Amino acid sequence: MEKILVSRCLLGHRVRYDGGASGPFDQLQQWLDEGRVVPLCPEVAGGLPTPRAAAEIPGGQGARVLDGQAGVFTGEGEDVSAQFLSGAHQALELVREHGIRLAVLKANSPSCGNLLTYDGTFSGVKVSGEGVTAALLKRHGVRVFSELELPEAVLAFQALVHE
Repeated sequence: MEKILVSRCLLGHRVRYDGGASGPFDQLQQWLDEGRVVPLCPEVAGGLPTPRAAAEIPGGQGARVLDGQAGVFTGEGEDVSAQFLSGAHQALELVREHGIRLAVLKANSPSCGNLLTYDGTFSGVKVSGEGVTAALLKRHGVRVFSELELPEAVLAFQALVHE
């Protein structure tokens, strides 16, 4: 059975940095009911608490974190790169274990954002970029969508199921 990696916050789990959730969404609930969802919050999996300080990547590029060229920092300047990298690698392990080819991850997140992330200034400015987990999964061939792209994710998933 084709599985999908999904950010836990999008399933209604209260794991966001602020202790909140971002879901649930009907489509994700349907996939969950079908047994297709592998849930993960990379930040919690990497050892960060809930709630936790907001974190951003200076420049907003998760790929640069993967390559050791940038870090992930809280507004107070704490380096949380190791936790973000750990969570990303745990996501990759789940992808490999379950043969996952598609993920629906939280938009704009320094872990999960797939198109935009915050620029690292904690000013609310977003830039084109990916979170650490999204960047790692994309490097390994996983198609990453956000909750803002659920119709596109559904079409991509249907194409995988009917290959």
